[in-house]
Amino acid sequence: MGLVRTEAVKTTRRMRTYVAFGVTIVIPIIMTIALKLNPPDQREAGGGGGLFFLTSQFSGLVMPAAALALMSAFLLIIIVAIFGGDAMASDAAWGNLRFILMRPVGRVRLLAAKLAVASLVSWATVLTVVLVSLAAGAIAFGWHPLDAPRFENGHLTFIHQSVADLLFHIALATAYVAWMLTGLVAFTFMLSCMTDVPYGAIVTGVGLYITSQILDAIEPLGSLRYVLPTHYFDSWRDVIFLGHATSNMARARC
Repeated sequence: MGLVRTEAVKTTRRMRTYVAFGVTIVIPIIMTIALKLNPPDQREAGGGGGLFFLTSQFSGLVMPAAALALMSAFLLIIIVAIFGGDAMASDAAWGNLRFILMRPVGRVRLLAAKLAVASLVSWATVLTVVLVSLAAGAIAFGWHPLDAPRFENGHLTFIHQSVADLLFHIALATAYVAWMLTGLVAFTFMLSCMTDVPYGAIVTGVGLYITSQILDAIEPLGSLRYVLPTHYFDSWRDVIFLGHATSNMARARC
């Protein structure tokens, strides 16, 4: 635990950490203000993200879902890749790793501590997005149950969820997104152990995510898309749309 604490303190004192958390705080606030000042029209707000924006006008408790839908598409990917890809490579680039390995500390313990800290900080950024957007959404749109209309296949339906249900589903969605991002943390951390160029590991991790997204969009690939790491990435939206988790969330892998 002492090694984990040391790595955690070192990570939290770096400028990149302040910038990352600053972005995760500012973006949800800007989103909420923009939605409050310029609410979208219901018939124009089609699809996943548009529906989240629309439902946020009926209950501020859905604002975290809107923030997750927007930021997990790319911005959180970059932030998570930075924490994973910079964990070992930066120490190697600065020459600190040589002095760290001179201490009576096992290499396995050192790697485990750095991976644990990178994962925890990445999860913390996801949680920050949710908490900030929840507070901003509650202030702007109110803290009440969700009772909103939804157009589906040309038919008007309604979404009904109580406050307790919404909070539980938001917590479930947060845990799901954090878990799905853990795979990217582990992959970029592995690359970070192979190079002393942090940006090489970061760019490669982000490139893997983008490549997976592009391949997943090619429908003729059929069932081959199911093995892609990002195929089930957005399955958490079902807990908002349908009010319960689906089998796609159980099939997901980080």
